[in-house]
Amino acid sequence: MSRILMIAAPRSGSGKTTLTLSLLAAFRRRGLQVRALKTGPDYIDPAFHQEATGKPCANLDSWAMSDAALSAGLAHAGDGADLVIIESSMGLFDGLALEDGQRGAASDIAARFGLPVLLVLDASGQGQSVGAVAQGMATWSAEVSIGGVVLNNIASDRHEKLCRAAMRQSVLGVFRRDRSIVLPERHLGLVQARERGNLRAFFASLADKAERELDLDAILSLALPLREADPARGAYKCPLKPPGQRIALANDAAFSFLYAHLAASWREAGAEILPFSPLRDEAPAERADCCWLPGGYPELHAGPLANAAQFRLGMTRFAASHPVHGECGGFMVMGQGLIDATGTHHAMLGLLSHETSFARRKMVLGYREATLSQNGVLGKAGTRLRGHEFHYASVTHEGHDAPLAELRDGEGTPLGAAGAQRGRISGSFFHVLCEAQ
Repeated sequence: MSRILMIAAPRSGSGKTTLTLSLLAAFRRRGLQVRALKTGPDYIDPAFHQEATGKPCANLDSWAMSDAALSAGLAHAGDGADLVIIESSMGLFDGLALEDGQRGAASDIAARFGLPVLLVLDASGQGQSVGAVAQGMATWSAEVSIGGVVLNNIASDRHEKLCRAAMRQSVLGVFRRDRSIVLPERHLGLVQARERGNLRAFFASLADKAERELDLDAILSLALPLREADPARGAYKCPLKPPGQRIALANDAAFSFLYAHLAASWREAGAEILPFSPLRDEAPAERADCCWLPGGYPELHAGPLANAAQFRLGMTRFAASHPVHGECGGFMVMGQGLIDATGTHHAMLGLLSHETSFARRKMVLGYREATLSQNGVLGKAGTRLRGHEFHYASVTHEGHDAPLAELRDGEGTPLGAAGAQRGRISGSFFHVLCEAQ
């Protein structure tokens, strides 16, 4: 039977991803079949999890997904796995300012499914105070069980002694400060796994560190058997219907933010995904029924994309008779132009009439519920979709296309019209997680 464990912390930047990758690499080295999941609307960390396990990493989100979808996601991850490790997003209890258990917090999922939590505490800049933090986290909710603690960024033997002496929870290891394993970041999070060289050696070093500094046997014992999916919760349906039978999917360093659970559900529904690389100047396959341009980092590759003649010509021809949808970065590339961080204007596909800029960065981040304004590749008019926005670019010229949807934030506040649609061509900064239940 599969066992399951959640890795969480009081805040972002505590070392959750490093600990998760270390455990995945170490237990895989021991011969276990390991799988990873990620709470919240993250698409960068799961790519590292996939590389570490050799299996796609899906997302679980208590705000966007129903109990049936969450249960099915857990069951799917546990199929054929000895151990499933869930990395939480943000802090364990961080979520929307709502009173129910669908706040988008990792603690919602831990409580709903009785998941044991391994807490990672960043001890840098403090000593015995880590004990107070751990005690507060452990007693905050009677429905969430903190089974053990890993102390991160321990600077010396004395530092470790001070921290351990203050702990009332079981300390299952300490990670000594090691600048050689820092994961580099950029404006949307970690630098992508596909851009990092020699990941095999990196994971091997993390597995070595885990073997030296963690009590792996105790951590494995902390994991509990994964419950079976509850059929009383109702049948699980595809989170978002496939946009076509054959989906041309842009997939490279500029277009990489597609949720693994969407791709998997499309394949399970019988769709075929046909990847292509705009950065290699490739066009979508002519036999595809639709084209999907996911988010990513087109602002870092605007010049090569503007000069990719075969990609641009192929997209124009494809869009003349087939649906095309772009999310976030894909939406930027579908417009008339993109201004990069230096202020340079680059001509984009012109499938929609807006223009975007990365020159004056302003972060937009949050859950979104979108109600489609007209029929299109995402569904019929009135369909409600749940997802999020996370970008620094802004629309500098709205253009003359019809809006794609009306948006509300995660707490239900109206945000107005968003995105653009011209016939079968559509796009927005909104990333779809699933259809609203």
